[in-house]
Parts: sequence; C-alpha cells; structure tokens
Amino acid sequence: MAKNLTPSTQWQERVAPDEAERFASYGQQFLAIQARKSKKYGNGRALHRKQITAAKGSLEVLADLPDFARHGLFAKPGTFETWVRLSNGGLDRAPDRMPDIRGFALHVLGVKGDSALGNGPAVSQDFALINQEVFGFTSSAEFVEFVVAAAKGMGSLIRHLVKRYGVVRGPLRLVAMVKTMGKPFGGFATEPVYSAAPIACGPYAVRVRLVPAAGNGPAAPGAKQDWGADFNARLREKSLQWDLQLQPFVNEKLTPIEDASVNWPSPYTTVARLMLPRQDGDSTKGQAFAKQVEAAIFDPWQALADHRPLGDVMRARKVVYFESQKARGA
Repeated sequence: MAKNLTPSTQWQERVAPDEAERFASYGQQFLAIQARKSKKYGNGRALHRKQITAAKGSLEVLADLPDFARHGLFAKPGTFETWVRLSNGGLDRAPDRMPDIRGFALHVLGVKGDSALGNGPAVSQDFALINQEVFGFTSSAEFVEFVVAAAKGMGSLIRHLVKRYGVVRGPLRLVAMVKTMGKPFGGFATEPVYSAAPIACGPYAVRVRLVPAAGNGPAAPGAKQDWGADFNARLREKSLQWDLQLQPFVNEKLTPIEDASVNWPSPYTTVARLMLPRQDGDSTKGQAFAKQVEAAIFDPWQALADHRPLGDVMRARKVVYFESQKARGA
C-alpha cells in the first residue's frame, strides 16, 4: 500500500455548535413528510419506504485481517445471523422501473459489546448501504432542504434549487441529481452497494462496501420491472454471496470525515462474507419474515460502540431515524 494511503487513526469530527437544534428540526420535518406519506400508503418509513423483499442468512467474519479492521464485529472470526432488507430509497411507493436510490440494509445479530448509542449492550450491528459510492450532498442541511422541497412536488424542488444554487447552477444541479438517480442498476444480487458515509472501526475510521460474488449471476434483462421477483427467483435456485469490505481513512484531505460527497481513494479490504442460503421469499414463511423485517429497525446507529457512525450526515441520521422509528412504532 502506498505510504500516503496507509490507514490512520488521526481522524476528527467537527461538531457545529448549532447541530442539536438543527438536527431536532430535521427530525420534525421528516416526521411531517412521513405522516403525509403514511396517510397515502399506510404506516411506514420516511425514506426507503418501499421494501422490495427480505431475506435471512449469515455473515462470516474472516481470519487474519489487517490491524485497522480487527475491531468490533471484526475483532475475531465468527459467524452471525443476519437479516437483509432491500428497498427503493424514495418517499413514495413508486414502480421499480422508476429511477431511484436502491437500499441494501444488514441487521447483524448476536454481537457482543457496548452500543454506539451509549444505552447498554448493542442489540445488533446494522449497515445501511446504497448503490451510490458517495453521498449526493456535501452536508445534511443540503440534503434535508432537497428532500423537503422534493416532497412538495417538482415545482417546489425547482424553485428551491434555483434559490440555493442560482439560475444557472440550479437546473444543472437538477440534471446531475437525475443522472445520479438514473444510474444503471442491474439488481440487488449483481450490484455493489456502499455505506457512502464513514463509521468507526475501533480507533480507525472506515467506509463499507458489499460486493456480489460472480456466482450470483449476471443482471437479468427486464429485472427493473420487479426487483423483488428477480432477487427471489435467484434465491429459490441457489444461495447468494457477497464480500463485505472496509476502506480506511488515511488523511483529512483524501478521506474527509465530515464531507460524505467526497469519494475516498484508499483500497478496500474484504473482512467478511454475507451468505444467503436458498429460500423462497414469496412463500407464506417468506412473506411472514418480510413483515417482521418491515417492522424492524435498520439503523447505522444500532451498532457497536466500536462502529459508531461518523460525520455530519451520520450524526443527523441519529436524530432523524429515531424520530421516524418512534412515529411508525418500530
């Protein structure tokens, strides 16, 4: 590894003095959006409302990991029961063929250690991953403003973008966002997904990536008409696997903690393998499990203290997710 890409513990968070007040405001804004959408679609989340499907499997932590990775969940080899929730990222229950962010969340059970929330033992180690390597906004404030405007319709969104970025840059920003949302996506079994924002790994900081095994097969034509049907059909035929990888912080210039819109150049290292055995998500048993997953919490702050989420975007998530969970009775 190049000297300037060596994992470092010299990361820092920069907490603004008004964060608590701002984040509380974000929580209330998302609650209002969630309440409106729940009247239309039934009880559910603000974002990632449409669950595609769910599955149950295991996460195997590998041996002989590098020093920066050997903390928390990855401190020693072991196998953990894991729940998977696949989702579209939007506020609405839109058709799968519509451009959207795709979510791949993991709920790793049986972990041992203090909670990142500081409220006793951790109940799970969750990872909230998306099909974008970086977050599309430089700050939580920028993201919240965008979501609040978008929730009111395209006219409101365009007015917001012009006001925030200017008459020229506003429309260009909209084009860039449409391009991001419309990034080609072959399916949940075939595409890598990312944490985009960092978490701690003991004294280090890392981003997370999940890479599908070649054995999962290629993307299927027409899969976008029904992502769940594509995924469930594969799982009925054979088990599916992914490599879970960590990417370390090296320095503030190349791998900033507070700006999740910057892509890190440091290499990824495989630390664990996710395996989903053959199962039928469309069966009575599979549907019952999907309902259990839909009612459950998938939250990057539901984590070990060794994997505390880091940076402005993650700190905002702590407040917004909790408000959402309370409102939907999770």
